[in-house]
Amino acid sequence: MKTLKIFVILLLLVINSFAQSNENPEITVEELKSHINYLASDELEGRKPGTKGIEKAANYLKAEINKLGVKPLGDDYFQNFDIVIDIKTGDKNKFSFDETYGKLNEDFIPLAISESKSLKAKAVFAGYGFAINEDNLKWNDFAEIDVNGKWVIMFRDAPSNDNNEAFENYKSIRKKVLTARDKGALGIIFVNGKNFDLEDNLMSLSFANREASVGIPVINVKRSLINKLLEKYEFPVEDLETAIKESNGPRSFEIESEIDVVVDLERISATTKNVVAMIEGSDPVLKNEYIILGAHYDHLGYGGKNSGSRAPDTVAIHNGADDNASGSAAILEVFEKLAANRNQLKRSVIYLAFTAEEMGLIGSKYFTNNPLVDLKKVKFMFNLDMVGRLNPETKNLTIGGTGTAEGLESLIKNHTDKSGLNVKFDSQGYGPSDHASFYAKDIPVMFLFTGIHEDYHTPKDDANLINYEGEKFVADITYDMILEVANSDQALVYKEAGPKEQKSASRSMKVSLGIMPDVASSDVKGVRADAVIDGKPAQKAGMKKGDVIISIDGKNINDIYDYMNRLSSFKHGDKIQIEVMRGEEKVSLTCEL
Repeated sequence: MKTLKIFVILLLLVINSFAQSNENPEITVEELKSHINYLASDELEGRKPGTKGIEKAANYLKAEINKLGVKPLGDDYFQNFDIVIDIKTGDKNKFSFDETYGKLNEDFIPLAISESKSLKAKAVFAGYGFAINEDNLKWNDFAEIDVNGKWVIMFRDAPSNDNNEAFENYKSIRKKVLTARDKGALGIIFVNGKNFDLEDNLMSLSFANREASVGIPVINVKRSLINKLLEKYEFPVEDLETAIKESNGPRSFEIESEIDVVVDLERISATTKNVVAMIEGSDPVLKNEYIILGAHYDHLGYGGKNSGSRAPDTVAIHNGADDNASGSAAILEVFEKLAANRNQLKRSVIYLAFTAEEMGLIGSKYFTNNPLVDLKKVKFMFNLDMVGRLNPETKNLTIGGTGTAEGLESLIKNHTDKSGLNVKFDSQGYGPSDHASFYAKDIPVMFLFTGIHEDYHTPKDDANLINYEGEKFVADITYDMILEVANSDQALVYKEAGPKEQKSASRSMKVSLGIMPDVASSDVKGVRADAVIDGKPAQKAGMKKGDVIISIDGKNINDIYDYMNRLSSFKHGDKIQIEVMRGEEKVSLTCEL
């Protein structure tokens, strides 16, 4: 009888084990399809943080992970935190001086990094707001003026001259605000130079709506209103811009008038969550080291203006099947297989589904700033983002971060050389996805990505367009590489590979060619057009999908950063010469922006 009881107990344990592993621990097309069909369904309404749709997605991921008999981290698999999901202007916003009043959204607008407060004070004009002291560049707009306790009026961007690229690290809005604030400024007013924006468009309130307040009021004011302020000096904004360009140096001065401003902003917050679980390693020592397997599960909701949608005038569900239901499904399947074979793992493996990636890597940054394990013990991070569109003909797979650890590229090649994949290596650790948050903390990373496509960030990114066999192939290789990294006697040694933050050129771009650039390719010198949008300048100029841009107006284009920097110096209506490689042929195009 005792023997029978033991047998029954063992049988129940086996049955429970199968139940926990979802009855099939292997990575299968059927399960990938099932995950993606749900995560990218209309029921989830685009998985935007702060909505019921993303809550359903988080609960789905938790339920799937809970089947595996792994250790929950955080608050029962969730790492909860609050984010700002929207920002609106209140009823009290005001801008005035000398009996002149501006109209909200017509003459002025507060920026989302602004603090809500009132300020009546005198002002100074401080050029471009630079305080630069480098060997190759010295420029101090604050040297001859006292900004303490005053408004500081400054141009956006940088002087339009041959030395424009030298200002790259100094021309972001936030950088300028912090520089002036550190010198005692109590408020900042940005104005558009004519060379920067001929039409003088006000910034969008969501220009920096994912960033925290800088603690002082910050507004953008139209040139026409600033020119009224400067009438007594007979030096309008346009002339100031020209004078600075011609002198190639500061032209700062004090303004007698008091400027009276009220900034009234309402920040709307919501709770969102990362989904977190862990398979404990089997080695008594190495189990205290961690490998992270991550992907973001949020997307753009219904799209619309300022959402990141490439169809901003269309309000429709953006299902985000490739971006990034594909990565979310892949790491579920990989983690399930790892859980079924947990005895083979020496190090512990953490499953991490990130929220709010589309809003600026917020979920991954929150985890790295509030880690649920000792971050110094995290030895590697795998990130899968958009792995569902493997082209069956080219079989292009981009793997980023290959330079972030000694010997990492060789490790990858051991798994991919005979795979039939056309693997493109990108050595840099920074990239437009969640692995960047870990690289910034000196953790080696790997970013897997099957490429950009025309449906990216549009309502057309649907589950029926996923290459499920191709995704399974990527997931299988990911599983094999995780096993090797998790079981190596010596952890991979971190190595710096490129910058740890995004270059700011894209923030100052005033024009667009209307192409979808291949942002991940590292084997191309130039920028490949993965898509050319109908009716846009590039298409009208004759550019074709697959063309590689190698120069703009005679200046070489080596990568996406060169491309953004070159475009940032042009404005609407400019005609530029673009050289592209079309196969083996060099083609010259004339493009009107």
